[in-house]
Amino acid sequence: MRTQTVEADVVVVGGGLAGVSAAVAAARLGRQVVLVNNRPVLGGNSSSEVRVWVCGATAHGNQRWARETGIVGEMYVENQYRNPEGNPVYWDDVVLDTVRRETNIRLFLNTDVRDVVATGPEDARRIESVTGWTMGSEILTTFTAPVFLDCTGDGLVGALAGARYRLGKESQAEFGEEWAPPEPVREFLGSTLLFYTKDLGHPVKYVAPETAIDITSTPIPMNRVIRSGDSGAHYWWIEWGGEIDIVDDNERIRDELRGVILGIWDYIKNSGKFDADNLTLEWIGNVPGKREYRRFVGDYTLHQGDVVDQTVFDDGVAFGGWSIDLHPAQGMYAEGAGALQRFSEGVFEIPYRSLYSVNVENMLFAGRDVSATHIAFGAARVMATCGAMGQAAGTAAALCVEHGITPRGVYTDHLDELRQTLLRWDAPAVGIANADPHDHARRAAVTASSTTTRMAAPVVEPADGDPYDAYDVYDLDVDLGIVLPVDPRLDTVELLVSARRDTTLAVEVYSTGKPQNVVPAHLEAKTDVVVPAGDERWVTAHVPFTPDVPQNAVVVLRANPDVAVRTTAPLPAGVLTLVHRVDNDDQNVQISSDELLVQWPTKPLRGRSVVFRAGPDTRALAPERATSGYHRNHGGPHLWASSPMAPGRDEWLRLDWDEPVTAREVRVVFDDDLDVELNTLHHHRTPHETMPTLVKDYRLEVLPAGGVPAEDRWVTVAAETDNRWRLRVHPLPADLGPLRAARLVVGATNGAAQARVVALRVQE
Repeated sequence: MRTQTVEADVVVVGGGLAGVSAAVAAARLGRQVVLVNNRPVLGGNSSSEVRVWVCGATAHGNQRWARETGIVGEMYVENQYRNPEGNPVYWDDVVLDTVRRETNIRLFLNTDVRDVVATGPEDARRIESVTGWTMGSEILTTFTAPVFLDCTGDGLVGALAGARYRLGKESQAEFGEEWAPPEPVREFLGSTLLFYTKDLGHPVKYVAPETAIDITSTPIPMNRVIRSGDSGAHYWWIEWGGEIDIVDDNERIRDELRGVILGIWDYIKNSGKFDADNLTLEWIGNVPGKREYRRFVGDYTLHQGDVVDQTVFDDGVAFGGWSIDLHPAQGMYAEGAGALQRFSEGVFEIPYRSLYSVNVENMLFAGRDVSATHIAFGAARVMATCGAMGQAAGTAAALCVEHGITPRGVYTDHLDELRQTLLRWDAPAVGIANADPHDHARRAAVTASSTTTRMAAPVVEPADGDPYDAYDVYDLDVDLGIVLPVDPRLDTVELLVSARRDTTLAVEVYSTGKPQNVVPAHLEAKTDVVVPAGDERWVTAHVPFTPDVPQNAVVVLRANPDVAVRTTAPLPAGVLTLVHRVDNDDQNVQISSDELLVQWPTKPLRGRSVVFRAGPDTRALAPERATSGYHRNHGGPHLWASSPMAPGRDEWLRLDWDEPVTAREVRVVFDDDLDVELNTLHHHRTPHETMPTLVKDYRLEVLPAGGVPAEDRWVTVAAETDNRWRLRVHPLPADLGPLRAARLVVGATNGAAQARVVALRVQE
């Protein structure tokens, strides 16, 4: 055995997606980071040891334009390219590579932190060091740093340091939460083990071991959906431990969960009720996937009202979109549904004050130990949201070191810097406009080779074998909604329709409420359109809507069984289709249907649009949208889209300055279609390994300020082919000198008809 001391700028304990994102974020800002994980693989509950698919703000397709960007987004997109089949072992390496490529990170796997040295009074504790034991190597390491992040999930580091925390459910009165119990109770969301099956192609017997639990003597067969073809996270409802102590009783919980899995498999194989002769049990998890334990107390506690009402915070640094997902404390033995889910009408913000301790002055945290009530935690706990918090907390930790301040000092003195830094790194945040004083693009005149000026989904004739290039006729037996941006106004919507008999079609226009919402919230205009009997023809709806600021609108076509519309794919930029019917594909879940988000899902026609033409011309996809900030749909798409690209013709986006500027790098954010859910495992598969909307081939050119101005003096500073990434950072040569113009030249996309650029930044 040997001992050692390791010094760093930032120590992150916990290697789940929160810890990984925190460590990478701090490292990319130049800090020396230690990442300590007590398991042999990174990824936490998403790793091959536990095998939970990574859920986040998309909420399995219920939220719109909600997929996380930033570090979690990078891993999503890379996994889609490397691992389209959803192999959990391949996902391990996606996460590991994300950490390993950062030279400022020292990674310590199999290192269990169990000792913390902290000083100071109860209200002003300070962590001096943490010590961990590396199994197998027999090394005892003491880690020191000015800033520590507890991303352990269970909150062990903070607890040992004396940080204040919560356990269980708060009362209704404490935070005014309608869905909380009348009195506080020490109950939790339970833990889960999963299993995988395999078809061997020939009969395989199964002899249940003595530890198998006879599930026919439990409520499970009556209250849960069991299917022989399901495995992995389809069985998320194999959950238990909410009525005992999730940590103290971890071994007991694991044994109970494993016994039930063996009993379920015995039931599937030997009850005669399933077609399972050729199936074998390939894998069972042995590390319970925990949902809940300690939640630290920060300067702010996120609560039910913040999620449901989508509170706008001046310190919003991350977002979520998962439902408030509450499970019965009895877990798999409960008589009712395995979960009750209630959605906000769009994504909700997570404030920075919920990511640092109220009484440990140099500790931040992210993930399951976020400062939130049990109710709000039900929406914030999923892994991609934990990763979003991690990037924010890691960025704040880097600023703490840079300025020699505490996490609270970042809030009081450097909040704008934190939020602008997150935006610069394309982090998953909402409502942050580009106000970066170091971005020269904000002061440039922005022009482009061409721009999409008409919001329309044209008729596209089908191409052989490509489901994303096809059309279909859709009977209007339910209401449909066409989501489109309005800038500066909407006058008319033309529709390609057919009718069985002479009729009228009711068309209405709704605003969406909050900028990030995509629901028909407030009626703005309506009309009835005469539709003569006959084959397809264009009809025009006059629905004037002139909002004070650019925003999304939902054009609602009311149900009429005599009318059919044409649908087409792919979706134009900034357009979605809503279908007015409740959609729930998990029978183990009870979903509240009171919310417009649930009443108007996109999933039934995701990826398709009603064929339409909107007038007049729009500025929603104008060149200057690429310098506005936001980086995601927020009252409109916030990206530049060219006209359809012609073979052999480049498209370009250009910045010109009145006075020369000096810059060190150019940052480009491309559109990777944030409305598409990219799942890490086998929940579903997206057909494209590389998102078609991403720019594939491009070059960056600059026009030096010296000498006689001439358009043929463009200097290429970067050129890329086969790009599959959203954020690209290109350092500029140190001897380049001042610039008077810069341009991004797009040669090809990965399939989209247009060149699309979310952001073009020139940083000093």
